Amino acid sequence: MKTFTKHDETTAPDDSKPLLEKSKAAFGRLPGLHAVMAEAPGLLEGYQKLHELFVNSSFDKDELTVVWQAINVENECHYCVPAHTGIAKSMGVDDAITEALRNKTPLPNDRLEALRDFTLKLVRERGFVADADVQAFLDAGFTKRNVLEVILGYSQKVMSNYTNHLAQTPVDPVFEKFAWSPKETA
Repeated sequence: MKTFTKHDETTAPDDSKPLLEKSKAAFGRLPGLHAVMAEAPGLLEGYQKLHELFVNSSFDKDELTVVWQAINVENECHYCVPAHTGIAKSMGVDDAITEALRNKTPLPNDRLEALRDFTLKLVRERGFVADADVQAFLDAGFTKRNVLEVILGYSQKVMSNYTNHLAQTPVDPVFEKFAWSPKETA
């Protein structure tokens, strides 16, 4: 396996340098994922844009967390599960939601459970979600807009989860205390 470089503003390709500055400004530090993605400026820029769009979707903080973490856990992302645990804490998401997602246990309410179920069906069925499953999601109080916004969130997570799998991105020190592995979900 080739080692992927974790770039900074001095080693990154020129087109990635302003993107890394944007990341540092947004997070107060340079996330390891962004440092790896900098090798391909278009990937980093696309990831940043999808993140911005998803954060500004119609989902609230709990719902954003459900979509992100359901996908992270399903894809067994060693980097994103701890990162989004810390992000959820910073957003004020109830720890019960985060722990249920990390451990694949029931969520605190039926609406969030419906969101996780639909998200996982979308992922597992590669978008070929049965009409009855879409209807169940809508019946839980979600909208057609929300159906499409789950796709937006999944698009962002494909970029991060797959990059982390290939690059074996080390978990950022700030998130190490939230370490996770699929073995913990058994």
